[in-house]
Amino acid sequence: MKITIISGSHRENSQSDKVANYLASDLASLKVEAGVVSLAKNPLPLWDEGVWGDDPKWEAAWSPISKTLQQSDGFVIVSPEWSGMVPAGLKNFLLLCDSSELGHKPALIVAVSSGIGGSYPVAELRMSSYKNTRLVYVPDHVIVREAEGMLNGTTAANDRDTELRKRIHYSLEMLIEYAKAFQHVRSSGKINLKEFPYGM
Repeated sequence: MKITIISGSHRENSQSDKVANYLASDLASLKVEAGVVSLAKNPLPLWDEGVWGDDPKWEAAWSPISKTLQQSDGFVIVSPEWSGMVPAGLKNFLLLCDSSELGHKPALIVAVSSGIGGSYPVAELRMSSYKNTRLVYVPDHVIVREAEGMLNGTTAANDRDTELRKRIHYSLEMLIEYAKAFQHVRSSGKINLKEFPYGM
């Protein structure tokens, strides 16, 4: 079982990276292989048609990430809320993905807010990022509000931090169960991307 965490912030030393690393540690405690793909450390060119061909630019930039995604059984998408939106780099990342990488695999959304917001990225991702990738968002999601004070170190800072850690652990346990179930879906022989490559 392998879960890949996508840290969707472009910023170095971001709260999203901190949250992503906490999630990886929690998954490791559940005996699951977990890795983090940080968009701050892997800046990607804007999508263009070259990604569909043998463009050397895309071979270097995208192929290693694509291989990681293909080998993953599920995902956690960590998105900061920037002006009430998902960051442009994360949307670009999702445009680069296709069903061979994300198709019929579960994903947990984790939104990150410096204040008390964080709901808009959840709504935006659920609305627009699954159509052609066939990514399946699980019903649960997590919002890390006032992120600077949360998930710092191994000991919770307060009751809110304690409850957040419990919610994250539960949500990751559920993601793992969905990942097990979707392995059956992918091996069923019923998926027909040749005739039905795109969502409607």
